[in-house]
Amino acid sequence: MSIRFDGRVAIVTGAGGGLGRRHALGLAERGAKVVVNDLGPGGAPSAATIAVVEEIERAGGAALADGADVSDAEQVAAMVAKAESRWGRVDILVANAGILRDKTFAKMAIADFEKVVGVHLMGSAICAKAVWGGMRDRGYGRILFTSSASGIYGNFGQANYGAAKAAMIGLMNVLHLEGAKYDIRVNVLAPTAATGMTAGLLPPDIAALLTPESVTPAVLFLVGEDAPSRTIMGAGGGVFAVTHIAETPGVFLPQAERTPETIAARFAEISDRATAVPVDNAYAQTFKFAAAARGQGVALPD
Repeated sequence: MSIRFDGRVAIVTGAGGGLGRRHALGLAERGAKVVVNDLGPGGAPSAATIAVVEEIERAGGAALADGADVSDAEQVAAMVAKAESRWGRVDILVANAGILRDKTFAKMAIADFEKVVGVHLMGSAICAKAVWGGMRDRGYGRILFTSSASGIYGNFGQANYGAAKAAMIGLMNVLHLEGAKYDIRVNVLAPTAATGMTAGLLPPDIAALLTPESVTPAVLFLVGEDAPSRTIMGAGGGVFAVTHIAETPGVFLPQAERTPETIAARFAEISDRATAVPVDNAYAQTFKFAAAARGQGVALPD
């Protein structure tokens, strides 16, 4: 069954080049009207976004260039209003805009930490907030945040970037819960690609494999009508994977054994990955712990 976006309106941030450009083109090729956003001079569309719009229009699609700074709530609100004025709605948000300020934590200025978090985390939250009300009102929305293996698994010299990218997962988890009854589905993409942001960081033979085009099919799946929600999908070089977050059942320790030494002695049992399962939400963990304690004869209020 073909995945199409006819009649849908999408915003793609950071779409003047690299991954964002390819995502915008992919959505337009399948029928979406696309707001092509990238930071422009004074909030005006950049030459790069205008070029992407022209490419879409030459292929018969509909697109709009925008230069909003994603970390500026007023500019983002204006971008969304512009899309709604022209096309009446925003159905899809692909939050892709990002920057790098890589240094080891010892050498990193806090201003660089704040700047990266401001663009990646706050920029994603600001864009999601700007489209959230309309998606709730219409009972439909697809939001895709961009994370990274640097946030999920860590990467030397990227404390700011890794922290911001890991935060995408927490934001997704909560918005998935809050958006479910409105058919707003929220996912995270963790791409690996050779782009302007990663220039010089990858060996040439590997960079040749990691094209933006090899990632975009994951985007189109994760924002489609039948998309899952609360999925962390890795993509790069034509390889697609899913990251699962799971927790072990927990080991109850009686009061007399509730010491760091006992935890150390039983750590292999406590941390056994073979027993780990996903947890639906924060309270599910709370009630799991309470049930385990009650099962050991601890009196708890009903």
